[in-house]
This record gives sequence, structure tokens and C-alpha cells, in this order.
Amino acid sequence: MKDVLFFDNMLTPKIIALVYWLLLLGALAGGLGTIFGGYGGFTFGKFFMGIAYIVGGSVAARIWCELLIVLFKMNEALQELRNK
Repeated sequence: MKDVLFFDNMLTPKIIALVYWLLLLGALAGGLGTIFGGYGGFTFGKFFMGIAYIVGGSVAARIWCELLIVLFKMNEALQELRNK
């Protein structure tokens, strides 16, 4: 607990994993909403657009979370260098 209170250990990387899973669920819900929602019933255009939302949202969420994790890994590496 002392490490978190004095910022010796980062809490945010643990939260980023939760945010990643929430973003994946959001991409899935948005894609399925595109496929099955709206007027006009099921069409192939809406189906492919929904699949594109699911795949694109999943890839974008992964890239965004990985970039944030890289920043924290760089911080950890600098901390180790400073402590040597």
C-alpha cells in the first residue's frame, strides 16, 4: 500500500487492462448494434459494416492500450536505471 501512496508503484497499468476489456465489449456491442439495429432489417451492407466496427474497434483499442502500457514500461525502465 505504501508503494501506491508514494507513487513508487504505478496503479494505472492495472487499470488499463480493465479499460481494454471494456473497450472490446464496446466494440462488440457497437458492431452487433449496427448489424441488428435500425430500420430495414438485416442487410449484407449492415452486416459487413458491423463486422468492420468489431474488427476495427478491437484493433484500435489494442493499439491505444499498448501505447499507454509502453509509456509505463519506459517509466519502469528509467526507474531501474536511476536506482542502479
